[in-house]
Amino acid sequence: MEIRQYLAPWLESQDWDHAAEDFSMATLLFQNLLSQLDDQYSRFTQENNFLLQHNIRKSKRNLHNTFVEEPTYMALMISKCLQEERNILKAAEATDQMQIDSVQNSAMLSKVKELDAKVTNVKNRVIEIEQMIKNLEDVQDEYDFKFKTFQVRECESHNMTQDDYKKEKVQLHTMYLQLHNKRQDVLHLISSSLPVIENTQNALITEELVEWKHRQQMACIGGPPNACLDQLQNWFTSVAESLQQILQQLKKLEELEQKFTYDTDPITQQKKGLIERTWSLFKQLIQSSFVVERQPCMPTHPQRPLVLKTGVQFTVKLRLLVKLQELNYKLKVQVQFDKDVSEKVTVKGFRKFNILGTNTKVLNMEESNGSLSAEFRHLQLKEQKNVSRSNEGPLIVTEELHSLCFETKWEQNTVVIELETHSLPIVVISNVSQLPSGWASILWYNMLMNEPKNLSFFLNPPCARWSQLSEVLSWQFSSVTKRGLSTDQLEMIGEKLLPNGCTPDGLISWARFCKENLNDKNFAFWLWIEGILELIRKHLICLWNDGHIMGFVSKEQERMLLKDMETGTFLLRFSESSRDGAITFTWVEGPANDQSFHSVEPYTKKELSAVSLPDIIRNYK
Repeated sequence: MEIRQYLAPWLESQDWDHAAEDFSMATLLFQNLLSQLDDQYSRFTQENNFLLQHNIRKSKRNLHNTFVEEPTYMALMISKCLQEERNILKAAEATDQMQIDSVQNSAMLSKVKELDAKVTNVKNRVIEIEQMIKNLEDVQDEYDFKFKTFQVRECESHNMTQDDYKKEKVQLHTMYLQLHNKRQDVLHLISSSLPVIENTQNALITEELVEWKHRQQMACIGGPPNACLDQLQNWFTSVAESLQQILQQLKKLEELEQKFTYDTDPITQQKKGLIERTWSLFKQLIQSSFVVERQPCMPTHPQRPLVLKTGVQFTVKLRLLVKLQELNYKLKVQVQFDKDVSEKVTVKGFRKFNILGTNTKVLNMEESNGSLSAEFRHLQLKEQKNVSRSNEGPLIVTEELHSLCFETKWEQNTVVIELETHSLPIVVISNVSQLPSGWASILWYNMLMNEPKNLSFFLNPPCARWSQLSEVLSWQFSSVTKRGLSTDQLEMIGEKLLPNGCTPDGLISWARFCKENLNDKNFAFWLWIEGILELIRKHLICLWNDGHIMGFVSKEQERMLLKDMETGTFLLRFSESSRDGAITFTWVEGPANDQSFHSVEPYTKKELSAVSLPDIIRNYK
């Protein structure tokens, strides 16, 4: 404990994990530790601390005697102790959070375990089929040998007595029945395994994949980071491999049938149906496994995915969740823009674009930690100039939704499987000043819509409930800072949007959120929020993260909060009259029975670029 206390900074700065596996490094750290103890001994000598001198010298002697031959063992012990300390600290700091998370994690873990069990059951069935086919092959080979031997002996009938002939005939018939039963058993197991595989596959496609896509949508608009796809990939790949094995097993049964068949042969009767059903499941799995792993995004605006500016490069990443080695470098992906734009979306004034840059990529495992992926890094959009184009359409530029479509083709022998996946709807802007309005469209769509192809959404956009919108608004702050919005802050914002009372089920229209002027101001609600976000990001990030800015407080609430406070008590709040974001502070003066409140003109980006807010407050006169 004394060594741990007095040598704490040095101990915590060494790489004990590495030393535990490297003898020469462990030896060096062992010698350095002894030197550190000598230095500490000298310090205790200067302090005339006899007891600690004695303890340190004794500890050094014990360490030397115990570990001089095995310094790696000492490194391992220290590594484990430090790790245990970190675990204890982590647990102590996050007790409350752990209790909340444990409920969520246990539900998630039970789901993972359930799917693991289903996938394992599928793999075990395939192994069992494989063993049964091997056994069937042995029985058939033995029957074939006996039958041919019998035929030869039958031709030389003078070598067989009548009794021997009957006896062998009965033996052959028994073997034939055994062979027939084994063929039926194998086919029955394959037939009964396909519904099990289908059930597992449906759980992956209609539940797990759908949930992942929803989480991806929420992550795109600032929600919690999306869970990694690797677990889903493992499940998809295991099921695909199992289906491939069953196809191979059915091919093996065909070979056995070609060697020996008969009128009531179950292989002849059932093989076609089983092969078709297996291929159908495999095709469905492969087609569902083609996903957009990372949605289109300009690297210049990483926190604003799905808004693309003409002439600016953007990236997008695809993945095939069925990771089969034979598919490496075999699938060429092509990207198309607005491939399936329907008639009702092609309204008057709807713009069209060309894609510039390399629009084909090959899925490979080398560029993305072993997953079968392709990343388009240098795509751009260019608007098609149309002389007859009108700007009088019902949709403004930032309400037009477009889509990227990705296509590839999987071929094996005579089987061809067409694969296609789509990005979430994107907004195309031609000027960076349109970015806030474009982002508002992305927020509204992904908050309210799960269908990725509804490009006519803004012809009749639905309302949002306050419970939905408040969460998404908080994400806008937590995704660019370390702090979302508190209940009080959200309530004040909600009262601006819902004059008749801020309730969870209160409805806010798209126009109220983004198009109509806010109360008596000459700008919309979202542009006000966007201006504040930009102000925080560029000038107030530390103050916001530390919780010093109350921010969203009405003037009435401000007076209530400052009332009866000491002279000089102040609070920071955002201006309600500035479209581009501004912050002010209000303070109280005078005795409790005669207080006065003072506010300053709000500070905008211009003032805060010259002097920081803490300096403004400190030097304010």
